[in-house]
Amino acid sequence: MPAPRAAWAQSFTINSFDVEGNQRIETSTIIARTGIEPGQTVTAGQLNDAFQRLLDSGVFETVELTPRGNTLLIEVEEYPTINQISVEGNRRVKDDVLLEAISSESRRVFTPQVAEADADLIAEIYSSQGRVSATVIPRIIRRSDNRVDLVFEVAEGTTIEVERVSFVGNRAYSDRRLRRVLQTKQANVLRTFLRGDTFIADRIEFDKQVIRDFYLSRGYVDFRVNSANVEFTRERDAFFLVMNITEGQKFSFGQISTVSEIPGVDPAIYQEALKIKPGVTYTPSLVENSIARMERLGIKQGVDFLRVEPRVSRNQRDLTLDVQFVLTKGPRIFVERIDIEGNTTTLDRVIRRQFDTVEGDPFNPREIRQAAERIRALGFFAVADVEPREGSSPSQVIVDVDVEEQPTGSLSLGGSYSVSDGFGIAVGLSESNFLGRGQTVSLNLATAQDAEQYTIGFSEPYLLGRKLRFDLGLGLSSTNSSFASYDTETLFFRPQVSYAIGELSSLRLRYGWERSEMSQQDDEINGAVVSSEIAQGKRTTSSLGVSYVYDSRLGGLNPNAGVLFEVGVDAAGLGGDNEFYKSTARGIAQTRVWNEEVVLRASLELGALHWRGDDFSRTLDRFVLGPSTFRGFEPAGIGPRDLSNGQDDATGGNYYWVARFESDFPLGLPEELGLRGGVFYDVGNLYNIDNVDTTGANIVGADGSIRHTIGVSVLWETPFGPLRFNFSQALKKEDFDKEQNFDLTVQAQF
Repeated sequence: MPAPRAAWAQSFTINSFDVEGNQRIETSTIIARTGIEPGQTVTAGQLNDAFQRLLDSGVFETVELTPRGNTLLIEVEEYPTINQISVEGNRRVKDDVLLEAISSESRRVFTPQVAEADADLIAEIYSSQGRVSATVIPRIIRRSDNRVDLVFEVAEGTTIEVERVSFVGNRAYSDRRLRRVLQTKQANVLRTFLRGDTFIADRIEFDKQVIRDFYLSRGYVDFRVNSANVEFTRERDAFFLVMNITEGQKFSFGQISTVSEIPGVDPAIYQEALKIKPGVTYTPSLVENSIARMERLGIKQGVDFLRVEPRVSRNQRDLTLDVQFVLTKGPRIFVERIDIEGNTTTLDRVIRRQFDTVEGDPFNPREIRQAAERIRALGFFAVADVEPREGSSPSQVIVDVDVEEQPTGSLSLGGSYSVSDGFGIAVGLSESNFLGRGQTVSLNLATAQDAEQYTIGFSEPYLLGRKLRFDLGLGLSSTNSSFASYDTETLFFRPQVSYAIGELSSLRLRYGWERSEMSQQDDEINGAVVSSEIAQGKRTTSSLGVSYVYDSRLGGLNPNAGVLFEVGVDAAGLGGDNEFYKSTARGIAQTRVWNEEVVLRASLELGALHWRGDDFSRTLDRFVLGPSTFRGFEPAGIGPRDLSNGQDDATGGNYYWVARFESDFPLGLPEELGLRGGVFYDVGNLYNIDNVDTTGANIVGADGSIRHTIGVSVLWETPFGPLRFNFSQALKKEDFDKEQNFDLTVQAQF
């Protein structure tokens, strides 16, 4: 921009103004912008300030001030007005996405600085998708009446991938194990369908945090990331990511104690509430959970403003950390109110129920942070900020909740294949925030060659405003299986209420109603048992059930090991045709060994049916085992069978138990292939067919016998979904069993 024409050395008295070149801006506005009043005597410095103020207004491309006697001549050239904005050369990102991100707008003044900033914003959008070589150039096309068309010319470039991710300084864990933690992935042979192997700068910062959390949760309290270097390959078509880390030593919990600095508060009561034991690997989350548990206990004990301060002492000799929980009195601050903004769809109560604190309660920063995490975990909001601020007095706090809604509906298409059911497709519609109430409504249709199922689901996570989860399922299923000599059709209605009774345990109460029917397949001759069951026609079952679940696999003390225990019983006979007691139980224990590379898993599953009705039970009512329960056999391939009428019909059994032992491990192949190996051993039994009409039947296997199966597996994680190939061999079986040496299961969402 040109400076004023002369560097004036004297003062001027300005009595009038002469403005030239302005088209849109009023003359009076320009004069007022100079800050000079008529009759005012100004110096050269003041003229320069007036010149700068006009330039800083952002509407003039050039400005010149020229004193002529007592008149100040102001010559300006206005920036043009933007007629229209367009983007050219973009294929990967739509115009709407790019134009929404920029500041320039039609019918606004064009400024080169804003256009350049907008070009940088568009380039950042491409960079966030891994196209760091994308270039954006803003150009203008002159139009009449001092107007311009603004065009952003985009050269998208190619996606830059992460060719290799490696670590320096790791001794406790291999590169392969650490790479599984990161969100950034190495380039895969199926890279066309992957986005995790694309280089995104912001993702590197996230990876540094998750790798730190990984080590801290395993006792490495001195862990740090020294650097995360990203370098181009020699061909400059990919990146190398190298993380330099320092692991430090692994620490465990030492002595755990509790002291009180509050008169009248007994620390022994709070000590008993602790779940941490000496010798357990040190994890900050266990300390946080202990503090939250003690603060909740304080509320029950009527101790307001209780604060728990953990004091950690390091024992370098035995690599332990002594933790002393100190009970102190916090400041007397109350929650004045909770203000919620930005929720255009979600009701206020859906957000408020994530807070354990209400207006008038003592202010606890920890509870507010936990509430913020629960709000974000809902998945309803793109942004969820929770910040406390001072209220009407220093002893009052206002909690501001600022959210930004995001779409919560989804349409899913899927495909599946299994040896038992063949190929199938699945279509699902779901809304996780129905009418802004936090409820989930879903509709699912799944069809395979030999099975179909149509279900409607509804979930209310806070029934009657309490922490009671209510689930409702309504559906219709039918089978036309090549593994049985009959077809089935079942209509069902299944409401359930579940609630937590502990940190890792829950109780489920359910009701079930179903109407089922067995029918004869075309041109199929049935055995005596199946024929009598088909003759029963449609039968209804009305039952009440309860289940207890304990699961420490995610929230337990050991991040590498956990157990699942579930036991349940259903009693039918509250109306309907069938009367029975049916109980099931299962337990799973798993752990990771050898630097968490190998997974060991053991499970036990069993069930018992006690028929109480005067009628006979059907195969649909009894237990029938398939490959998902007992590998190495066809669906209904083991257990009692009816060989009458030249048929071979599985009848199921009243009792069963199956123990499974398995392990999966890396195969030593390049990690980007996503292949792992596995071995398994299954043993079990299915027996007893009391309360079965055996008139004319030829039953074998009713007394049961133990079967043994061994096998190997190939697990393949693909962008289409996980594939599992099982190759098995029965070590012990009966002559009438139906063995299946190969099983393939794949399920994908796209």
